[in-house]
Amino acid sequence: MRTAVIIPAFNEAAALPGVLADLATQVPDHQVIVVDDGSSDGTHLAAVAGGATCLRLPFNLGIGGALRLGFRHVANEGYDRAYQFDADGQHDATEIPALLEALDQADMVIGSRFADDRGYRVGYSRGVAMALLRRLVRITSGQQFTDTSSGFRAFRRPVLEFFATEYPMEYMESVEALVLAVRHGFTVREVPVTMRDRVAGTASNRSLRLAYHFIRLFIVLLAGGPGRRSRTRGRRISRVGQAASGP
Repeated sequence: MRTAVIIPAFNEAAALPGVLADLATQVPDHQVIVVDDGSSDGTHLAAVAGGATCLRLPFNLGIGGALRLGFRHVANEGYDRAYQFDADGQHDATEIPALLEALDQADMVIGSRFADDRGYRVGYSRGVAMALLRRLVRITSGQQFTDTSSGFRAFRRPVLEFFATEYPMEYMESVEALVLAVRHGFTVREVPVTMRDRVAGTASNRSLRLAYHFIRLFIVLLAGGPGRRSRTRGRRISRVGQAASGP
């Protein structure tokens, strides 16, 4: 199977070389696609130096926009499967085989930090928010997941084609995408994975911003209802974005 890894990256020049080196060691036969989301720190140079294909966005769209471009690229290029990987060093490349193995029995697989007790801990307020998201996803999708916001995910080609045009663009898109996949009839499962602390950069942690997006997500998911829709197939996918093979 042709396999690609999609790495959305915004100002991750410091952490990206280590991530790419780790992937080259663990999965040398996988095509690495870095989506530079309007970075100003030379992220694209680090991507190309590390041997990756780099898709550059002219300005910052957010992780949803970067991922949609990544999905569109790998779907256009005919990959059979792909997985999402963080540029900040939190994901462990040794966990990739477990994620891909689970794709034999699912359309989409989520690497869960909480599926078993691997010692991953979050603060009180973040833990409460995650618990509310789990409950919201269960209500709106009819399924129970332990890690609704994990960014370590794998997808078979039908999901890649679907997300190439339908992947949510707003902040906290990972939760919305999970519900969207279930509603459109895709089989989604979880596997336990270990994640590390961020290697470099700064995570977004603005309370007012997070509160706004949480409320937006709550309204969007509830407005969509808990019902399932039929799976969408045969979508026409147009080529967008520019692949860079050098600086």
